[in-house]
Amino acid sequence: MPQPTTRTRPTGHPGYSETLPRRPESAATARHLLRTACAVWGLDDLAEDGALIVSELVANAVQHARRESIRVVIDRPEAGRVRVGVVDFSKMPPVRKAPGPDDEGGRGLALVTELAEDWGTDPLPWGKRVWPELQGKDEG
Repeated sequence: MPQPTTRTRPTGHPGYSETLPRRPESAATARHLLRTACAVWGLDDLAEDGALIVSELVANAVQHARRESIRVVIDRPEAGRVRVGVVDFSKMPPVRKAPGPDDEGGRGLALVTELAEDWGTDPLPWGKRVWPELQGKDEG
């Protein structure tokens, strides 16, 4: 199994990233990477929502991307904020759907919208990055 890449970011916090096969099983590895980052940063309150979000984004990439790999990037742009990025080789932006009550899929981006503080898509020359951000609870 490939080792995740860790490098220091301008904020001084390490970031975590890993290239994964474009398969459904990669969601488990992405969840582990996210939970590890949250634990190291003391942001355990973001781990469960982040795990749900990264699972949905990996599932979308598995379904819609073109190449055999995806990249998961977990950053900490600010002290209480985590940014999850899933990069794939499809230039098609994600589309939020309004599934019916009997539909089995189509709820992923609604979940991301509900759980994330913000999210968006960055076009890349070879594909795109979908990036939700989670905000930790204020410490009082």
